[in-house]
Amino acid sequence: MLASDTLELLAPARNADFGIAAIDHGADAVYIGGPAFGARADAGNAVAEIARLASYAHRYDARVLVTLNTLLRDDELEAARTLARQVCDAGADALIVQDMGLLELDLPPVALHASTQCDIRTPEKARFLADAGFSRLVLARELSLDEIRAIAARTSATLEFFAHGALCVSYSGQCYLSHARMGRSANRGECAQPCRLPYDLTDAQGRVMARKRHFLSLKDNDQTDNLSALIDAGIRAFKIEGRLKDLAYVKNVTAHYRRRLDAIIEASGRYRKSSSGRCTFLFAPRPEKTFNRGVTDYFARGRRADIGAFDSPKFIGERIGEVIRAARGHFEVATATALGNGDGLSWFDAGGGLIGARVNLAERTATGYRLHLAREGGSPPAGPAPGTVIHRNRDQAFIRLLEKKSAARRVFLRLRLEENAGGFALTLTDERGVSATATLPCAREMARDPGRAPDALREGLGKLGGTIYAAGSIELALSAPWFIPASAQNALRREAIAALDAARETARRPLPRRPPAEPPSPYPGDALSYLGNVYNRKARAFYEKHGVKTIAPAFEQGQERGEVSLMITRHCLRYSLDLCPKQTRGLRPDPLWLIDGKHRLTLRFDCKRCEMHVVGQPRKPGNPGYGEKQGKSD
Repeated sequence: MLASDTLELLAPARNADFGIAAIDHGADAVYIGGPAFGARADAGNAVAEIARLASYAHRYDARVLVTLNTLLRDDELEAARTLARQVCDAGADALIVQDMGLLELDLPPVALHASTQCDIRTPEKARFLADAGFSRLVLARELSLDEIRAIAARTSATLEFFAHGALCVSYSGQCYLSHARMGRSANRGECAQPCRLPYDLTDAQGRVMARKRHFLSLKDNDQTDNLSALIDAGIRAFKIEGRLKDLAYVKNVTAHYRRRLDAIIEASGRYRKSSSGRCTFLFAPRPEKTFNRGVTDYFARGRRADIGAFDSPKFIGERIGEVIRAARGHFEVATATALGNGDGLSWFDAGGGLIGARVNLAERTATGYRLHLAREGGSPPAGPAPGTVIHRNRDQAFIRLLEKKSAARRVFLRLRLEENAGGFALTLTDERGVSATATLPCAREMARDPGRAPDALREGLGKLGGTIYAAGSIELALSAPWFIPASAQNALRREAIAALDAARETARRPLPRRPPAEPPSPYPGDALSYLGNVYNRKARAFYEKHGVKTIAPAFEQGQERGEVSLMITRHCLRYSLDLCPKQTRGLRPDPLWLIDGKHRLTLRFDCKRCEMHVVGQPRKPGNPGYGEKQGKSD
């Protein structure tokens, strides 16, 4: 559990190399999947890679969190327990967990984080999970500042919140649409993202209200402007989504939030970051330059209508201007934005389809640029018509900066050289106060050039370029301008660094497991429907121990019959389309329907709770992927 004055920036790690890059760009911690049982089945990593990442991260006091956050079958419990022990032996600092069955196993004594899939929206649920042994709670992305504040007042567990990246339209852990339609369970790490598909929308009379729009696709989360307010509300860990995003995204977004949080820390005089080292960046972070679907701060400051990415779930990019002239093989854009060869462009055609192309040649004109498109499959794509709005979704010059070394991170030291009985002693002290001393036995000899000697010593002792360290200050506590040969300085410095490395490793203390309350705290309710995601006997035993009397099996076990809620969302299409009964007098919250070919989903509206339910049929027994065994992670 983080101290109350400590802030953590948590970045995604698709693999060890991505995690190392995230740390170099300012992450205080990274989260990564192991070989199995992570909520992104396509982002798994060998235990040896987790060990490599942990070894690097720990040098900066950064932490490695391993995702073990899928639902588990009974026959997977032992493998999950074994994997938990392996990744902890490899250096993992915490496990991110969804399945409560894991808490009934003999896990290693490592900190446990309750995944966002645990659907933590209320103070009661948060307090229960803290009492059950979770030191950190990853809150639902839908929460407002007031709701976060209410949760913070009821628990001492560290609160984590998603600050940036893709948004699941459903409350996380409460989405079954992928399993119902494709046999791929989101709660098992195999989401097929049917929420990003286009649908027709019809009303209660069957009239088509809109065609081929992505009504369940949301803009991306961006809490840049809410960081201070989130800290005031009780958030201490800020999570960047994106274990399947590319390296440019990880570098760019991590650096952006590092700068923002550092500014808050410096201005506050109260907070500190949870890791060591300062970053220098060889580029100016610009989150809008890497993948996003447009941005929203979602519900942080209340309900907003414009949260949907209904036109496309793809990266459209920044608007640069309009086409003013089109000719065979090229077109001209009126823009003040500097464009270059290799840039990626996008625009919508007359039918609403998103077209993408690369610039082969960009020529300046009086009003902007004449653009020649690269050939795809032997011929360039058809250019846009005059009046078409053009976007850029790849800034080639910016991406090239990120393809090179784009950041450096150094732990700053205080160096003190002093005399001792046999010669000299060099003491190094890091940012957290950890110190180590090395001695140099030698006869003291006056420097030939006393005026130059102190500067020469500082220059020699400060040569830390081949290490993770940099000299913040160098104090010479000497009685005279002594001469120390360069070779002796180098040996003394190397010995002191080795001693400091060892001392810092000894001083690093893993966060302990939060002990569960005794006797077990009661669950806030005595019944669980399929929404409780109870998929194995150990999870059932966990809830029974906490007073739950009626427990339905998980949706993935195929016991539900008839239409059920496949998604529960705070996103409301009626609100987004200005059809909310609370705002439009006399309009009833009749169902709407989303239609995709032969698939039909009913939208029902719980106006009391301001929620929308996406209702449909569970997958029928016997269909591929149905029931106990399905998905790549099996």
